[in-house]
Amino acid sequence: MNKHTLFVCKSCHRSSEKLSENQLPDGTRLLEQLNTLSTEKFSLSQLEIQPVGCMWACSHGCVAAISSQGKPTYLLVDLPTDESAAGLLEIMQMYIYNNKGTINYKKLKELLKCATFIQVPPVVVDENAE
Repeated sequence: MNKHTLFVCKSCHRSSEKLSENQLPDGTRLLEQLNTLSTEKFSLSQLEIQPVGCMWACSHGCVAAISSQGKPTYLLVDLPTDESAAGLLEIMQMYIYNNKGTINYKKLKELLKCATFIQVPPVVVDENAE
């Protein structure tokens, strides 16, 4: 089984206010929640949660991407910090256990109501090409 990766921007922070010394960016808080919840639902051979320094969507709250070889990549933007971790992990379960990586859009909207979703088709390698 392929490794499936959930990329999470750790520097996302919706507020335009500067962070205090002891305040974590929204993305880092989401990442911590995901790491805590994922140990209950996944084996390390199935899922890798990978922090990313910046995903260039700073004004859009938390940002995550789901990716695996041979499957479409999903970009999720405007994720609410404190309400998204469980929904993201449910989406990862759908993604991992579907051979084509297809996720039902209605289920996405149900789990993460105010997020924006983008599906990027998988790269297809022609092994017969010279």
